[in-house]
Amino acid sequence: MYMRPKGSKAELEARRMRAVAMLEQGMKVSEVARRVGVWPGSLYRWRDAYKRAGKDGLRAKRHPGAKPKLAAQDRLELAELLLKGPPAHGYPTDLWTLPRVAELIEKHFGVRYHPGHVWHLLRGMGWSCQKPERRARERNEAAIRCGRQRECRRIKKSPPQAL
Repeated sequence: MYMRPKGSKAELEARRMRAVAMLEQGMKVSEVARRVGVWPGSLYRWRDAYKRAGKDGLRAKRHPGAKPKLAAQDRLELAELLLKGPPAHGYPTDLWTLPRVAELIEKHFGVRYHPGHVWHLLRGMGWSCQKPERRARERNEAAIRCGRQRECRRIKKSPPQAL
């Protein structure tokens, strides 16, 4: 399984440059791999890229994937819209749901998001799922606790009787 190495883009580039410099000095691939902490195959790839394109061949590449549909400024604006609450946008209850957020994004930014993907966007913005608990205002916690204890004693199995 491939795991991306830890470090910033600049740190990883510096590591590749350092490894190629060691190879250029005549060190063995196995020794450089041990010192740098990579597989020898990576060193061969780095060395070939360096021969083809020089230092540019060792530069970090962009991560693949589509560009975000909402720019950073749009996400800040979305956060402001969400903080106003659903009633400010014409919804009857004070609860944001993923379909509602998707609808809000489409209405204000003209960008369609599947409700299931809105969750990834919100998580990336630092939002979390928070749904208010549905409890009656008149709820009496002490009475409920007492009732539960009484009910548990009543239905609890008793030890088997000896014959």
